[in-house]
Amino acid sequence: MPLKVPITSSAKKNRRPVLIHGQTIRQDQVNRLKELGIFPSLFPMHTFYWGDWHVNSVLGHPRADFISPTQAVRKQGLMFSTHHDAPVALPDALRVLDATVNRTTRTDQVLGPEQRVSVYTALQAMTTWPAYQHFEESSKGQLKQGMQADLIILDKNPLKIKPVELHNLQVLETISRGETVYSKN
Repeated sequence: MPLKVPITSSAKKNRRPVLIHGQTIRQDQVNRLKELGIFPSLFPMHTFYWGDWHVNSVLGHPRADFISPTQAVRKQGLMFSTHHDAPVALPDALRVLDATVNRTTRTDQVLGPEQRVSVYTALQAMTTWPAYQHFEESSKGQLKQGMQADLIILDKNPLKIKPVELHNLQVLETISRGETVYSKN
């Protein structure tokens, strides 16, 4: 018989259980995330790398349209983080951003257009919200004095270009802990 240990209210406050991937989570399960206090970390790059395969061979429509349902999670009033799954998918933050916003497959089909989110929301899912997920919101995730900031300088402002152009963004410089660690020039 499994041991049942009661979880006190203070223990609940010190934990942030995380759902990783949420690849084929259903709407009824998304609805329970808030109730159960589960923070979703989603993998929208699946729509790009394997979206066509999921539609044609595994899930079909409408299940494939609900892969990593970022908008459904937002409609529940939840934050979420996004991630890649290296080495399964190359670590490419700009590809994560593009997949979260546009949800296009390799054949340029939009998979689950109702699950797209704004560029700003996708950036929050890569910065502020993951800091919260890891109990680091007081030291990371924002551009604010006294907080740790690793930065990239892009050739264009992702908030000012058309979302379909996100995949063309170029990193010009990367700064970590105040030092340039990459420069395109």
